[in-house]
Amino acid sequence: MVLSEVFGRNVRSARREKGWTQEQLAFEADVKRSYLSEIESGKRNPTLDIVEKIAVALGVKPGALLEESPAATPAS
Repeated sequence: MVLSEVFGRNVRSARREKGWTQEQLAFEADVKRSYLSEIESGKRNPTLDIVEKIAVALGVKPGALLEESPAATPAS
């Protein structure tokens, strides 16, 4: 899986765990909601600054948002 897709999937998952809408996370991270939507869908490659802003808003380490979960890994 492409890293931008992994990041987007992890952001979406963490956001939903907090019970936040995209609009709430976008406000907390100081990014546009449409940009966040494109990140979550894997259509955008965020800069490291944006990765950090989103991680801080979600209360997680930036690296955690870049890790591919075993459930998302295709079976060999």
